[in-house]
Amino acid sequence: MNNSPGYLQKTKGLRVGTWAAFASYAMWGLFPIYWKQIDYIDATQILCHRVFWSALFLLAILWVRGAIRELWPIFRQKQKFASVVVCAALITANWGIYIWAVNTDQITEASLGYYITPLLSVALGSFLFKEKMDRWTATALALATLGVTVAAAMIGKLPWASVSLAASFSIYSAVKKKASLGALSGLAAETLVAAPFALAWLLWVQKQGMGSFLWPDIKTNTFLIVAGPVTAIPLLIFAYAANRISLQRIGFIQYFSPTIQLLIGLTIYGESIDPPMMLAFATVIVAVAIYMGTRGLSAQRALPP
Repeated sequence: MNNSPGYLQKTKGLRVGTWAAFASYAMWGLFPIYWKQIDYIDATQILCHRVFWSALFLLAILWVRGAIRELWPIFRQKQKFASVVVCAALITANWGIYIWAVNTDQITEASLGYYITPLLSVALGSFLFKEKMDRWTATALALATLGVTVAAAMIGKLPWASVSLAASFSIYSAVKKKASLGALSGLAAETLVAAPFALAWLLWVQKQGMGSFLWPDIKTNTFLIVAGPVTAIPLLIFAYAANRISLQRIGFIQYFSPTIQLLIGLTIYGESIDPPMMLAFATVIVAVAIYMGTRGLSAQRALPP
């Protein structure tokens, strides 16, 4: 048995990193319960509060860490700034669609979107970054596409919440990777770009007497403000995990989140899955199993002996 200090430290880092990854994905998985607490508020207002308070919270985190200077290169370089603007639009759309889906009793459809996301990311990686796609990955992607397409034909329309969530987040991740934006500083820059528009909308609806902020009840105000930390904290924990465990291991753990969301939708909020969506879920989950199962050997090799 290897008891050298370096080995023990590596093993401890792997264990702590794994728990941190599970914690971050568990938080993301529990998001439906949080947004459901204020589902009486218009989804656009919730989104704007999430963007605005996230920007302030992330700015505070950067200031405390003495990392505010990380923002200057992002805003000064035209190419990076353009990428931030695109990322801001994509992540804002993703957050908005998700909040809307949760608060209109479509948690299960939203969870399907996050099962599809990694597979779509693989396809974008192959197309945009020339990453190699083996036959098992191609098979998994084709199966998932076929299942969603057949389900859409049975329903008579695309499960657009699922597709939109998967597409917006996959493209967001690809743009972010292309621009080499850091997890914390990148998201801070994105929310800072979107925050003025969010604040302008909130001030306008408040002036029209339709605003939900500063209501007499403490619950509403608290949930809207805390949306900022709730958004940022899982990201910070994930960034900690990503620096300590392999992407292979993260690949397995990431399905923890949509699984929690699916169970929450079915058991807590009494949502049901009709036959077409059941078909979509079945094919996508089989596709995920094929993809992740064929990554198993390389993931095992990535672990310390």
